[in-house]
Amino acid sequence: MAFFHAMNQQAQTLPGTIRQIMDQVLDRLILLWRMTGEVVLSPFYSVYQMHLEGECSNWDIPQHIGIIMDGNRRFARANGFLNLLDGHARGADKLDEVLNWCEEAGVGVVTVWIFSMDNFNREPSEVDGLMKLFEKKFLELVEHPRIHRNQVRVRTLGRIDVLPESVQKAIRDAEQATAKYSRRILNIVVAYGGRQEIVDAFRSHLRDEGRRGRSLDEVCDSLQPESIEPYLYTSHVPDPDLIIRTSGEIRLSGFLLWQSVYSEFYFCDTHWPAFRKIDFLRALRAYNQRLRRYGR
Repeated sequence: MAFFHAMNQQAQTLPGTIRQIMDQVLDRLILLWRMTGEVVLSPFYSVYQMHLEGECSNWDIPQHIGIIMDGNRRFARANGFLNLLDGHARGADKLDEVLNWCEEAGVGVVTVWIFSMDNFNREPSEVDGLMKLFEKKFLELVEHPRIHRNQVRVRTLGRIDVLPESVQKAIRDAEQATAKYSRRILNIVVAYGGRQEIVDAFRSHLRDEGRRGRSLDEVCDSLQPESIEPYLYTSHVPDPDLIIRTSGEIRLSGFLLWQSVYSEFYFCDTHWPAFRKIDFLRALRAYNQRLRRYGR
C-alpha cells in the first residue's frame, strides 16, 4: 500500500484532467490489489475474526466512537459504478452493519458524519441525490426494528436549518420516534462544520450572558472551556473516546474539533462501503493498546 500512496502523492502534482485519470487508474489498481489479497486470504478471515472476537471481551471498549465515513465515491469509481450515488447508498447500508457491531461490542454512543457544509459545493445532482437518500434513511429509522429493540435515541447534529424541508421533517420524525430512549445514542452529523459548531457555541453563550445583563468585559474575564461546552452540539454526551476514519485519509477535516482533544484516532485504508468487521475489531484493539494520559 505504501507504493500506491506514493503514486497518489505524485498524481496530485499533475494537471487537472491527467490527475483525474491517474486517480481512476490508481483506484482500479488498489481495488485489484485488494481483491487479489481477499481471494488469497479469505479462508483465514473467518478464523482471524473469531480470534479477535474472542479477545474483544477482555478489551477496554470505547464508550463513544466517532466515525468519519469516507470513501463512498472512490469505492463507486473503483468498482465501475456508473452513478456515484450508488456508492453513497452502499455506504448507508454499511452504517447499519457497523451499528450492529458497535452494539455487540457494548459501545453506548456512536457519532457518524454523513455530510459536511463543504459537501454542498459538490455537483448539484450529487447533492440532490444525497438529500433524497438522507430523507429515505431517516424515515427508515422511525420504525427500524433494531433501533427500537436496542432503545437507540437518534440525535442529529449540525445546521439542520439549511437542509431541504423534506429532510428536516424526516429528521424530526426520527428524533421524535426515539426521544424516549436512553440506552444507546446515535448522533448523525449532517450539514456540519467543526469551526461553525464552535462559532455557534460562542454566539449562544454570549447571547445568554447578555440576557443575564453581563457586560462583554465580565463575560471575557470569566470565560472558561466549561462555559462553552454546554452550547456544543454534543453537550448531551461525553467526548468521543475513539475516532475512526476510513479510506486512507489521515486528517479530521473539522470533525468534532473541540471534542476530539483527547480522543484516540484510528485511520483505515479501506473505503467506507468495504469496511469489514475485522477492520472494526482492529480499531477496538488499537484503542485497547493505547495508554490515555489526558495530558498528564
